[in-house]
Amino acid sequence: MSSVPDLTGAVTCASIWKSFGEGEAKVDVLRGVNFMAALGEMTFLVGPSGCGKTTLISIIAGLLAPDSGTVSLFGERLSLLAPRERILFRRQYLGFVFQQYNLLPAFTAAENVAVPLVAAGWGRENAIGKAREVLTHLGLAHRTELVPQLLSGGQQQRVALARALVHEPRLIICDEPTAALDHRSGESVMERLATSAIHPDRAVIVVTHDSRVFHFAHRIIEMEDGLIRSSKKIESLNQP
Repeated sequence: MSSVPDLTGAVTCASIWKSFGEGEAKVDVLRGVNFMAALGEMTFLVGPSGCGKTTLISIIAGLLAPDSGTVSLFGERLSLLAPRERILFRRQYLGFVFQQYNLLPAFTAAENVAVPLVAAGWGRENAIGKAREVLTHLGLAHRTELVPQLLSGGQQQRVALARALVHEPRLIICDEPTAALDHRSGESVMERLATSAIHPDRAVIVVTHDSRVFHFAHRIIEMEDGLIRSSKKIESLNQP
């Protein structure tokens, strides 16, 4: 693995195929997908349930291996990395925001956010301090010592966003980040994502069904039946 990834590119998927099952039960979930996400942009991946969005982002994140095709993140071919190298690469360069937050219930907000730093070898005190800084930036300075059950859904999603941002990854992937939120909370989370995550050396991919937040996208890529159907550059005054 190269020590510093090439930052002239972000995410490039070429001819990605992925199937599940065998024989008559075999289903081609991805059928030769070509996908790109640019640095400095928020790319929305949209389409109906079952079209392959989650499978594609799982392959981009290195959680699944494609049956064929190539995936490159910042010039690094994931298939050429040994399993241990892939884990380290993902830990350093990727941040993931889940629909259901995936917060540890016994941990405070600050402790949840500090988890990636502790996993990377930071001391607990320094990791908690950095976590509090990020939470403060996301408007949660008064909530850092509360456990998840004492936070609203929007606040929990912002904690999840802080956890994805705390180690300053080059790629952030958000899987339905507003699906469990009302409109106001969803707008708040997307505004925080837009102001905190967009950076010239970072790419952001958002999987969503929520058309109410499409105006935050720089590009909208539509999937259907395991294929990319369209890619549209968005020019919006609502973008940061």
